[in-house]
Amino acid sequence: MQSHYFNQQALDLSESSSMYSVIDESTEQLELASATPVDFQTHFAGCMEMYSDAQTVAHYLAAHEGWFCRCAEPMKTQSFGENGYILAIGRYGAFGFDVEPKMAVILAPAVDNTYDMYSVAIPDEPYMGYEVDYQASMRLDEISVDQAAKGIEQIFKKQGMSEVPQVITRVKWQLHLKVSVRFPKFIYKLPVSVIQKTGDRVLTEIVRQISPRLTLKVQKDFHQSHELPLPSKEGREFYKISASEEKVA
Repeated sequence: MQSHYFNQQALDLSESSSMYSVIDESTEQLELASATPVDFQTHFAGCMEMYSDAQTVAHYLAAHEGWFCRCAEPMKTQSFGENGYILAIGRYGAFGFDVEPKMAVILAPAVDNTYDMYSVAIPDEPYMGYEVDYQASMRLDEISVDQAAKGIEQIFKKQGMSEVPQVITRVKWQLHLKVSVRFPKFIYKLPVSVIQKTGDRVLTEIVRQISPRLTLKVQKDFHQSHELPLPSKEGREFYKISASEEKVA
C-alpha cells in the first residue's frame, strides 16, 4: 500500500485551495482541540469464491495465525492474545494534518459458518486523537459449480486438472468502519461540512485500497496452499453500500 501516493493523488484538494488561508499551523494550534470528535463512516460488501468445500475453507480460516499476517502485508501486524492482531494501516491525511492509524481486531471463532471480526482497544495504547470502530461479518456458503462465476471448467483445464469440484464455497462479507477523530484546533476553522465530506472520502479510499488487495491475497494464499487454480476476477466482488443496506451477508 503506497500511502504517500494516496496523499498526493486521492486527496487532491486543489478545488479547496482557498480554504488554506484560514489555517494557522503554529505549534500551539497543532494541539488537539477539546471539541467533540468528528465521526466518519463507510460501508462495503463483497464476496470471493474458494474452489473447495466449506469445511476445508473453514479449517483454513480458523488457522489464521498461518495466513493473517502474511496476507496483510505491507501493513505491519502484531498478534496479541489468542485471536487478536494489531494493524498499522499506513499514513493518511488532509489539510496538513496526517495520522498513522492503528487498530486492534479480534477474529472470533465461527458460529454456524459465520465469522465476526471487530475492533477492540489497543492494549496499553494512549489516546492518539482517534478511535476506530470496525465491525465485519463473513459467511461461508457452499454452492454448486453451476452457480459459480463462469469459466471454472476452463480454469481447471488450463492448469491440467480434468476434475472440477462439484461444490465450491462462496465467502460473502460486509464491513462497517467508523472512525472518530479529534483534530488539532486549526482544522475546526474549516466548515464542518468540508471536514465531514473530506473525512468520509479519505476513509472510503482507505478501504478501497486495502480491502480488495487483502481479499485477493487471502484467495491466492488458500488456493496455492491447497494446490488449486486461482479463480478469475469474476470470482470476487467488492462494492460500497449505504448504512441502510447493511445487514449480515
